[in-house]
Amino acid sequence: MTRPPSEAPVQHLEPTPVPERAPKPVRPKAPEVQPVLEKLFELYPHLFGAEFLPLKLGVFQELMARHPEHFERAGLKAALGLHTRSARYLQSVAAGKQRHDLDGAAVDDVTPEHVYLAVLELYRRKQGRSKEDLRPKVRAQVLAAFTGSGLSRQEYVVRALVVAPDTSALLDDVFAEYDQTLAKQEALLRAFDTSGKTAAEFADMYGLDAQEVSAMLGRRSPAPAAPANAASL
Repeated sequence: MTRPPSEAPVQHLEPTPVPERAPKPVRPKAPEVQPVLEKLFELYPHLFGAEFLPLKLGVFQELMARHPEHFERAGLKAALGLHTRSARYLQSVAAGKQRHDLDGAAVDDVTPEHVYLAVLELYRRKQGRSKEDLRPKVRAQVLAAFTGSGLSRQEYVVRALVVAPDTSALLDDVFAEYDQTLAKQEALLRAFDTSGKTAAEFADMYGLDAQEVSAMLGRRSPAPAAPANAASL
């Protein structure tokens, strides 16, 4: 005989346990960098003061060795990272200034690829804030960096692309302008050689600056000077 629904046995269900939430990982507190930067300025105003000079490689280890009472590793590393990413520091590197030790002596040249990276980073930052097309300026500055590097074109391109492989189009544009500048310089030299004029007379005849013509004649065949618009970004 079938039991009525009202008399069906009641099933007691166990409550589903609520899974415990895993505790959020506690991130280590970022070290305070401002006091470290102030101490660096106090100890080495010639490097961290009004002018930021490129620092020699290995300066972190030297600072830790000289001043264990002032610095701890994490704080000093964070402070130096912030310092070397600053626009003022990058401008110093982009200008090709030499690296300095803690005593203020110039010890090493900044490598051409580090100069190139500094120029690119300054360009990217400023282009992101500017409505002006800064590509002509960055091309001129890269060309100035190349002509000051002492490297051949092939050597410079190889080293630049190792550190910034996505910039081959920029380098193509830079060296297209370089070739145009070389061609103009060679044409002017041929014209001067056949003119029978002095440098001042030749410059006046073509509406050129006499000092620039004299400098061009002094160079004759080496790489042309950087364009006038090669001002720092």
